[in-house]
Amino acid sequence: MGRGRAKAKQTKVARELKYSTPNTDLEALQRELSSDGDGNGSDPDRFESLDDEYDEERR
Repeated sequence: MGRGRAKAKQTKVARELKYSTPNTDLEALQRELSSDGDGNGSDPDRFESLDDEYDEERR
């Protein structure tokens, strides 16, 4: 017994998450996506050191 309150709270929280519209800073997102000087951009050599022992078997 006693599950009715917990289920009602879970349902309320789920509805809030589903239907809420979070405030998104679109300007900050645009700045983050358009910046290339921070070192997090596309660097073809950054995954070179991640080779594992299975790469040799596939070749």
